Amino acid sequence: MSKAKAIVSGILSCALVFTLAACSSAAGTSGGAGSGKVIGVAMPTQSLQRWNQDGANMKQQLEAKGYSVDLQYANNDVNTQVSQLENMITKGDKVLVIASIDGSSLTDVLNKAASAGIKVIAYDRLIMNSPNVDYYATFDNYKVGTIQGQYIEAQLGLKDGKGPFNMEIFTGDPGDNNATFFYNGAMDVLKPYIESGKLVVPSGQIDFQQVATLNWDSANAQSRMDNILTANYAGGTKLDAVLCSNDSTALGAETALKNAGFAPNGSKPFPIITGQDCDIANVKALIAGEQSMSIFKDTRTLASQVVAMVDAILKGTEVPVNDTKTYNNTVKVVPSYLCDPVYADLSNYKQLLIDSGYYTEDQLK
Repeated sequence: MSKAKAIVSGILSCALVFTLAACSSAAGTSGGAGSGKVIGVAMPTQSLQRWNQDGANMKQQLEAKGYSVDLQYANNDVNTQVSQLENMITKGDKVLVIASIDGSSLTDVLNKAASAGIKVIAYDRLIMNSPNVDYYATFDNYKVGTIQGQYIEAQLGLKDGKGPFNMEIFTGDPGDNNATFFYNGAMDVLKPYIESGKLVVPSGQIDFQQVATLNWDSANAQSRMDNILTANYAGGTKLDAVLCSNDSTALGAETALKNAGFAPNGSKPFPIITGQDCDIANVKALIAGEQSMSIFKDTRTLASQVVAMVDAILKGTEVPVNDTKTYNNTVKVVPSYLCDPVYADLSNYKQLLIDSGYYTEDQLK
């Protein structure tokens, strides 16, 4: 508990620092260096809560620096996102911040950006197969998976030799490079237990392509979990854990479990379920005992980092990065800034999410 409190205290301190810095910037930059410069921000979809928050945080903090913001959402359609980016280039946006839908589908439009002298920051999803990705800002995605794997490990007592336990696996869209990092981080923790027989996957679906969820879609995750439960758990086999890489896949799995008669404190209790993003619906599920944890990636922190990177690019100063080795997009290693994720569960969600101002209590009722 003391370690959890220390983590929360550190996060709250960082949130306060970023908040004070943003307020200071807003107070002192009216008509400053950012005036008249338009920053293009391309987000994938408004159907997931986290992208709405990312876009809003980015817009707010860039405008506080004196920039104009061209914020666009592409409804998870690659062609729409390409068209939006082309329009941003044509209009002369000075920097492009892109959360890609398919990290391998933007090569041509990024060539156009480079020809126009426009720098590109990949936002939370690495853009692949292009030399024209200048920087990458994200959370440590491998660490996200590691934390999820370690949570299951600790909750089941696997280090103490307990088991065997039954587990199923749900990760994200195969076109999103992050999904691979999440999966690998978790499986590097859990695979030794699978190999030793302490963790069993009754469906046999373990490899990344077998457990991927197209578009991170809750309905796709629910449909797959429905089939897994029917085929492998109808006879009363206990399900002990579900590794879900994010909150939308977790919601799909939870809906399927509820439909199959699982209930907190019932005769078929919910398994341990991981998630990521601390979406409101999932925090409510956490409070209700239907989800065990969710990785908290404070998008205010990530937005602050991107604003600092944009500022440095346009001022011609050194762009802040802290990783120059990890993120290879098949053409180059992209200089990156990695923010640290933490997890929220029943023991700390109030401090982490409410006391920091990320949510109000009313939002979680």
